[in-house]
Amino acid sequence: MNDKVNYQRELDEIRALFGYDFMALALAEPAEYHYVIKWKYASGNLNERFKDIVLQSGRGIAGMVFKTGKPFMFASVEQDVPRDAMFNYPIIRTERLTSLGAVPVWNDTRVAGVLLGGYRNDQRVTLQMMQELNELAHLGIGALNGKEYTPS
Repeated sequence: MNDKVNYQRELDEIRALFGYDFMALALAEPAEYHYVIKWKYASGNLNERFKDIVLQSGRGIAGMVFKTGKPFMFASVEQDVPRDAMFNYPIIRTERLTSLGAVPVWNDTRVAGVLLGGYRNDQRVTLQMMQELNELAHLGIGALNGKEYTPS
């Protein structure tokens, strides 16, 4: 399957286009009773530890975005996340992110993945950047077509 090459290339291009330090794509995988969400592809990563993060729906950044289908943002990790809650966000610790935004990636009216962009310096993710990232995700990424359910 050629998806890995396509996802990786697209993440590299998106990271360069938006100027993020780190960009990652988490995808849902079937588990014994539910789905688990794993960070599968990354660009600008410090190491490969992101691949070891496994989340349930509703847990961590990817899990919350996956469950709600809504974008999620920490403009400033230092201000927005209490120190004793950092263990809930392993991608922040693993990649040393200081600001981030994550959006759902839809496929045939279901959330199939989560696209995250983040910074490691003083730069901050803004609402405008979140809107642009969300619009990009709705165009589709790789085999994910970006089509969201819209009630008639």
